[in-house]
Amino acid sequence: MLSFEQKIAIAESFPELTRNDVSMGRVNYHFEQSAFEKKTVIYHLHPKGFGFVYAGRLEGYPTDDKGYVNVSDYEEAEFRDIVAASIRSLTGERETGADGPEAEEQWRNAKRQTLTLRFDKEDGMWYIFAGLNLDAAFETYDEARDYLSDEGFSPV
Repeated sequence: MLSFEQKIAIAESFPELTRNDVSMGRVNYHFEQSAFEKKTVIYHLHPKGFGFVYAGRLEGYPTDDKGYVNVSDYEEAEFRDIVAASIRSLTGERETGADGPEAEEQWRNAKRQTLTLRFDKEDGMWYIFAGLNLDAAFETYDEARDYLSDEGFSPV
C-alpha cells in the first residue's frame, strides 16, 4: 500500500491535474479540461492512505454508486494506471481497451438505417449524423447513447 505522500507525489506527476485541499487533511485532484461536468479524478485522498479515483467511464473497475474506485491498497503501477485512464476517460473519448479510445461509432436500427456518433475534440461535444446531416448534439457520450437507444438504435 502506498503512503499518502507517495500518492500525492504520483498525483502531482500529472500536470493536467489541479490540487484542491479539502477538510480533514484530505486532497482532491481535478481535471479542469474535462469534456464533462465531472472534473474530480482523485477524491478525498487522506493522510491515512485512503482515497478514491473516478472510474465511472471505465470498464472493469468495481465502482461505487458515484463511479469511484477505492484505491487504498493500490500499488504504484496500479495507481498510476487508473489515474491516467480516468483522465483519458474525461477527455470525451471512451476507453475501448487495447485498441485505445474510440471517437466514432456506427449505430443501426431494425430498419437498417445507420447513424454515426462522433466526438469532436475541439468543442468536446458528441454529434449524431445521418449521412452528412447533423441529427443531434450532446455534451456527454451517455446522453448521446441514451438518445440513440431510445430511438431504437444499437451499436454496430
